[in-house]
Amino acid sequence: MSEPSPFNELPPVVWALFFLIMGVELVFWLGASGFIGGPEAIGWRLQAVNDYGFSGQAFDWMVENGRVRVDYLMRFVTYPFVHGAIISALLAGVILLAMGKLVGEVMGSFAVIVLFFLCGILGAAILGLLTDEGWLYGAYPCVYGLIGAYTFLLWQNLSGTGLRQLSAFRLIGVLMALQLIFGIFVETGLAWIGELAGFAVGFLISPLLIPGGMARVLDTIRRR
Repeated sequence: MSEPSPFNELPPVVWALFFLIMGVELVFWLGASGFIGGPEAIGWRLQAVNDYGFSGQAFDWMVENGRVRVDYLMRFVTYPFVHGAIISALLAGVILLAMGKLVGEVMGSFAVIVLFFLCGILGAAILGLLTDEGWLYGAYPCVYGLIGAYTFLLWQNLSGTGLRQLSAFRLIGVLMALQLIFGIFVETGLAWIGELAGFAVGFLISPLLIPGGMARVLDTIRRR
């Protein structure tokens, strides 16, 4: 008797987010390949970044003028679904599936949704406040938020075993190191600030999404 596929155990909300990301990529691929949209479809990806990516200039305009524009505000929730290349989207999708399963099993589907969007929103806002970065697009601040939640779960588990809790941060450390190395050869801009902010938000809000989470954190602090 064959083992059940681990993908069958994924929360439906994780599949929904994954297929939404991949669906957008499919449209870009079909357009660039000439199957739909005609000659102008080649530029759909760039147009989508311009229309739906997070714009630092638009954010600064709202902050400086104290005004909110819906078309600027919507970019906080649309930018995670537009990627610069299909490889970038595939990698984000793989991390989403892996972290969504691990976090969803413990914290539930609602927590996954909250983490995905809230980490994306605050990651972009923090990037906009700290830098003059022109654009942010792709799901990485969101999936890094799920990594932050997973790191919190590891950190909590290690607190009761006598093992070093800092080892819970090994995954994000490896990812940041790889990104630094990659940035030496390819200009990656300051998007890593939004991604690291997404991770921090995911870690910090996780206790609020788990019953008794704050009590366990306070208990861990008291025992130090």
